[in-house]
Amino acid sequence: MFTVFIVDDDAGVLKALSRLLRARGYEVQSYTSPREFLAQHDATVPGCAVLDVAMPGLDGLELQHALTAAQGTHRPVIFITGKGDIPTSVRAMKAGAIDFLTKPVSDKDLLAAIARAEEQDARARQAHAELAEIQAKITTLTPREREVLTHVVAGRLNKQIAGDLGTVEKTIKVHRSRMMEKLGVRTVADLVRLAEKAGISK
Repeated sequence: MFTVFIVDDDAGVLKALSRLLRARGYEVQSYTSPREFLAQHDATVPGCAVLDVAMPGLDGLELQHALTAAQGTHRPVIFITGKGDIPTSVRAMKAGAIDFLTKPVSDKDLLAAIARAEEQDARARQAHAELAEIQAKITTLTPREREVLTHVVAGRLNKQIAGDLGTVEKTIKVHRSRMMEKLGVRTVADLVRLAEKAGISK
Protein backbone atom coordinates (compact mmCIF):
# COMPACT_ATOMS: atom_id res chain seq x y z
CA MET A 1 0.00 0.00 0.00
CA PHE A 2 1.34 3.41 -1.04
CA THR A 3 0.89 6.11 1.62
CA VAL A 4 0.61 9.84 0.94
CA PHE A 5 1.82 11.92 3.91
CA ILE A 6 0.24 15.39 3.75
CA VAL A 7 1.72 18.19 5.86
CA ASP A 8 -0.13 21.53 5.78
CA ASP A 9 -1.11 23.94 8.57
CA ASP A 10 -4.43 24.62 6.79
CA ALA A 11 -6.99 22.10 8.09
CA GLY A 12 -9.26 22.76 5.10
CA VAL A 13 -6.53 21.80 2.62
CA LEU A 14 -5.74 18.65 4.62
CA LYS A 15 -9.38 17.58 4.61
CA ALA A 16 -9.89 18.22 0.88
CA LEU A 17 -6.70 16.48 -0.23
CA SER A 18 -7.23 13.54 2.13
CA ARG A 19 -10.74 13.00 0.77
CA LEU A 20 -9.53 13.15 -2.85
CA LEU A 21 -6.63 10.73 -2.33
CA ARG A 22 -8.57 8.20 -0.25
CA ALA A 23 -11.22 8.14 -3.00
CA ARG A 24 -8.41 7.21 -5.43
CA GLY A 25 -7.32 4.30 -3.23
CA TYR A 26 -4.34 5.83 -1.45
CA GLU A 27 -3.57 5.43 2.24
CA VAL A 28 -3.39 8.95 3.71
CA GLN A 29 -1.73 10.30 6.85
CA SER A 30 -2.19 14.02 7.47
CA TYR A 31 -0.37 16.41 9.80
CA THR A 32 -0.81 20.10 10.61
CA SER A 33 2.69 20.33 12.10
CA PRO A 34 6.00 19.54 10.34
CA ARG A 35 7.59 18.53 13.65
CA GLU A 36 4.74 16.13 14.44
CA PHE A 37 5.22 14.54 11.01
CA LEU A 38 8.99 14.18 11.52
CA ALA A 39 8.51 12.65 14.96
CA GLN A 40 6.10 10.00 13.66
CA HIS A 41 7.55 9.39 10.20
CA ASP A 42 8.51 5.83 9.29
CA ALA A 43 10.88 5.76 6.30
CA THR A 44 10.23 2.04 5.71
CA VAL A 45 6.63 2.73 4.61
CA PRO A 46 6.34 3.12 0.81
CA GLY A 47 4.92 6.55 0.01
CA CYS A 48 5.49 10.21 -0.77
CA ALA A 49 5.14 13.48 1.13
CA VAL A 50 2.92 16.37 0.00
CA LEU A 51 4.30 19.41 1.82
CA ASP A 52 3.05 22.98 2.10
CA VAL A 53 5.95 25.36 1.50
CA ALA A 54 4.98 28.10 3.99
CA MET A 55 4.43 26.69 7.49
CA PRO A 56 5.27 28.14 10.92
CA GLY A 57 8.32 26.77 12.73
CA LEU A 58 9.71 24.70 9.88
CA ASP A 59 8.94 25.47 6.24
CA GLY A 60 8.53 22.84 3.54
CA LEU A 61 12.09 23.13 2.22
CA GLU A 62 13.55 22.80 5.73
CA LEU A 63 11.27 19.82 6.32
CA GLN A 64 12.47 18.20 3.08
CA HIS A 65 16.09 18.67 4.21
CA ALA A 66 15.37 17.39 7.74
CA LEU A 67 13.60 14.35 6.31
CA THR A 68 16.60 13.36 4.21
CA ALA A 69 19.11 14.09 6.99
CA ALA A 70 17.18 12.22 9.69
CA GLN A 71 16.07 9.19 7.70
CA GLY A 72 19.05 8.78 5.40
CA THR A 73 16.55 7.98 2.66
CA HIS A 74 15.04 9.98 -0.14
CA ARG A 75 11.31 10.27 0.46
CA PRO A 76 9.70 11.59 -2.76
CA VAL A 77 8.35 15.09 -2.05
CA ILE A 78 5.66 17.15 -3.80
CA PHE A 79 5.37 20.79 -2.77
CA ILE A 80 2.17 22.83 -2.72
CA THR A 81 2.16 26.58 -2.20
CA GLY A 82 -0.21 29.52 -2.07
CA LYS A 83 2.37 31.69 -3.81
CA GLY A 84 4.05 30.77 -7.09
CA ASP A 85 7.55 31.68 -5.89
CA ILE A 86 10.03 30.88 -8.69
CA PRO A 87 13.28 30.95 -6.60
CA THR A 88 11.69 28.66 -3.99
CA SER A 89 10.44 26.25 -6.63
CA VAL A 90 13.92 26.12 -8.21
CA ARG A 91 15.47 25.31 -4.81
CA ALA A 92 12.83 22.63 -4.20
CA MET A 93 13.41 20.95 -7.56
CA LYS A 94 17.21 21.09 -7.12
CA ALA A 95 16.75 19.33 -3.78
CA GLY A 96 14.94 16.52 -5.61
CA ALA A 97 11.25 17.46 -5.39
CA ILE A 98 8.90 15.64 -7.78
CA ASP A 99 6.80 18.75 -8.47
CA PHE A 100 5.93 22.22 -7.19
CA LEU A 101 2.18 22.93 -7.43
CA THR A 102 0.33 26.20 -6.80
CA LYS A 103 -2.88 26.31 -4.74
CA PRO A 104 -5.67 25.73 -5.48
CA VAL A 105 -4.05 22.49 -6.59
CA SER A 106 -5.50 20.81 -9.68
CA ASP A 107 -6.63 17.24 -8.90
CA LYS A 108 -5.18 16.09 -12.21
CA ASP A 109 -1.76 17.68 -11.57
CA LEU A 110 -1.57 16.34 -8.02
CA LEU A 111 -2.54 12.80 -9.01
CA ALA A 112 -0.01 12.86 -11.88
CA ALA A 113 2.74 14.01 -9.50
CA ILE A 114 1.83 11.29 -6.98
CA ALA A 115 1.93 8.66 -9.75
CA ARG A 116 5.49 9.81 -10.62
CA ALA A 117 6.42 9.75 -6.92
CA GLU A 118 5.09 6.19 -6.67
CA GLU A 119 7.31 5.08 -9.56
CA GLN A 120 10.37 6.82 -8.08
CA ASP A 121 9.75 5.32 -4.64
CA ALA A 122 9.40 1.80 -6.08
CA ARG A 123 12.66 2.17 -8.05
CA ALA A 124 14.53 3.52 -5.01
CA ARG A 125 13.28 0.72 -2.75
CA GLN A 126 14.19 -1.92 -5.32
CA ALA A 127 17.72 -0.49 -5.66
CA HIS A 128 18.06 -0.34 -1.85
CA ALA A 129 16.95 -3.98 -1.49
CA GLU A 130 19.36 -5.05 -4.24
CA LEU A 131 22.26 -3.22 -2.55
CA ALA A 132 21.41 -4.78 0.84
CA GLU A 133 21.44 -8.24 -0.78
CA ILE A 134 24.83 -7.59 -2.40
CA GLN A 135 26.32 -6.29 0.86
CA ALA A 136 25.01 -9.35 2.72
CA LYS A 137 26.79 -11.61 0.21
CA ILE A 138 30.03 -9.61 0.52
CA THR A 139 30.01 -10.08 4.32
CA THR A 140 30.22 -13.88 3.77
CA LEU A 141 33.65 -13.51 2.11
CA THR A 142 36.80 -14.28 4.05
CA PRO A 143 39.38 -11.45 4.31
CA ARG A 144 41.50 -13.17 1.64
CA GLU A 145 38.52 -13.63 -0.71
CA ARG A 146 37.74 -9.95 -0.27
CA GLU A 147 41.32 -9.09 -1.26
CA VAL A 148 41.05 -11.30 -4.33
CA LEU A 149 37.77 -9.58 -5.22
CA THR A 150 39.36 -6.13 -5.31
CA HIS A 151 42.27 -7.41 -7.41
CA VAL A 152 39.99 -9.17 -9.93
CA VAL A 153 37.81 -6.07 -10.24
CA ALA A 154 40.99 -4.06 -10.92
CA GLY A 155 41.64 -6.34 -13.90
CA ARG A 156 44.55 -8.29 -12.41
CA LEU A 157 45.25 -11.82 -13.65
CA ASN A 158 45.50 -14.78 -11.25
CA LYS A 159 49.28 -14.89 -11.70
CA GLN A 160 49.60 -11.16 -10.89
CA ILE A 161 47.30 -11.46 -7.86
CA ALA A 162 49.37 -14.39 -6.56
CA GLY A 163 52.50 -12.25 -6.86
CA ASP A 164 50.85 -9.29 -5.12
CA LEU A 165 49.56 -11.43 -2.25
CA GLY A 166 52.67 -13.59 -1.90
CA THR A 167 51.06 -16.93 -2.71
CA VAL A 168 50.76 -19.37 -5.62
CA GLU A 169 48.41 -19.09 -8.60
CA LYS A 170 46.59 -22.34 -7.70
CA THR A 171 45.57 -20.90 -4.31
CA ILE A 172 44.27 -17.72 -5.95
CA LYS A 173 42.15 -19.82 -8.34
CA VAL A 174 40.53 -21.54 -5.35
CA HIS A 175 39.84 -18.23 -3.57
CA ARG A 176 38.53 -16.70 -6.78
CA SER A 177 36.19 -19.62 -7.46
CA ARG A 178 34.79 -19.58 -3.91
CA MET A 179 34.43 -15.80 -3.94
CA MET A 180 32.46 -15.81 -7.18
CA GLU A 181 30.28 -18.67 -6.01
CA LYS A 182 29.42 -16.85 -2.76
CA LEU A 183 28.56 -13.69 -4.71
CA GLY A 184 26.44 -15.62 -7.21
CA VAL A 185 28.30 -14.42 -10.32
CA ARG A 186 29.77 -16.40 -13.20
CA THR A 187 31.72 -13.87 -15.22
CA VAL A 188 34.18 -11.08 -14.44
CA ALA A 189 31.80 -8.62 -16.13
CA ASP A 190 29.03 -9.59 -13.68
CA LEU A 191 31.51 -9.33 -10.80
CA VAL A 192 32.56 -5.81 -11.87
CA ARG A 193 28.89 -4.67 -12.09
CA LEU A 194 28.19 -6.10 -8.63
CA ALA A 195 31.29 -4.43 -7.17
CA GLU A 196 30.33 -1.06 -8.68
CA LYS A 197 26.88 -1.25 -7.10
CA ALA A 198 28.51 -2.03 -3.75
CA GLY A 199 30.91 0.90 -4.11
CA ILE A 200 34.02 -1.28 -4.46
CA SER A 201 36.28 0.66 -6.79
CA LYS A 202 38.72 -0.70 -9.31
